[in-house]
Amino acid sequence: MTEHRGLDLVALQKFLSDSNVPLNGELRADLISGGKSNLTYAIHDDSSRWVLRRPPTAGLTPSAHDVAREFRITSALQGTDVPVAATVALCEDDSVMGASFTVVEHVTGQVIRTKSDLDALSDADIDSCTDELVRVLGALHNVDYDAVGLGELGRPDGYVARQVKLWASQWARVKTTDSADVDRLHAALAESIPQQSESSIVHGDYRIDNTILAPGDVSTVAAVVDWELSTLGDPLTDVALMCVYRHPALDLVLGEPAAWTSPRLPSADDLAQRYTVASGRDLVHWNFYLALANFKLAVIAEGINHRYRAGATVGDGFDKAGDAVPEFIAAGLRALKGQTV
Repeated sequence: MTEHRGLDLVALQKFLSDSNVPLNGELRADLISGGKSNLTYAIHDDSSRWVLRRPPTAGLTPSAHDVAREFRITSALQGTDVPVAATVALCEDDSVMGASFTVVEHVTGQVIRTKSDLDALSDADIDSCTDELVRVLGALHNVDYDAVGLGELGRPDGYVARQVKLWASQWARVKTTDSADVDRLHAALAESIPQQSESSIVHGDYRIDNTILAPGDVSTVAAVVDWELSTLGDPLTDVALMCVYRHPALDLVLGEPAAWTSPRLPSADDLAQRYTVASGRDLVHWNFYLALANFKLAVIAEGINHRYRAGATVGDGFDKAGDAVPEFIAAGLRALKGQTV
């Protein structure tokens, strides 16, 4: 068995066997992602394929890498209108492999991550894909979280107010320079917090590249992935973030030409309208939610910039993240004034 960082295939084989998972032959593994988030491996034997996720082996921030939380969410969503990978096994015994890990069934499909990935699609494909992505987000927000056993996932009451406070405190921790515009946007948000629209499961990071599309059919989402930020909260925060991700400055944050910023996709306003139609949910206080999403992305961009300046990033594509901060802050201030974002 080949050795991989953070993965002990002998221990995994024993764990899966003890968990009554049918195995056929020796396990093999290939690294899917070893980046800033969780380590993700494709695992297979002679007849089956799975995906294993575990926290990074260094620099662990437990709340940001809670694979058990992801597993419980996707387990609860089995059988709902939200497509997710079938869950197989959860190990919370650190003695097995040094950290908790999860195993789910491998979902065959395609991930549209960059603009070049999008180039292979026709305009009609892109339109039908967008409709499906919006439909799935609406379906998530319409899940009865108590009925599926996720009533303890988070505290939905006061979620928006906590978000404003959270991202302001995060800015104070990571800022590389003072910004009067950031202070102005935060103050305006704090003074205009609306009554929460309603409560739902929120994904927290929803866009095209956090889904697996069906092979050969981009009009079908085979699985929604990356549930690390999911909680109970205000569904309009999810919708606004999906729309604000359309801002070209997201390319600076991700360090690559993202599919979701492509001008071939519908505009943010169009996405919002499609969501209203698909979900039957009105976008009340919409400008506030757009401003909050922009504030959040500005702080995330500054966090990447902070780590880059401190020499704590690995690889390329981090040097321009700081340039995105004023772009998102300006868009947030425009949104609060009711101007085009």
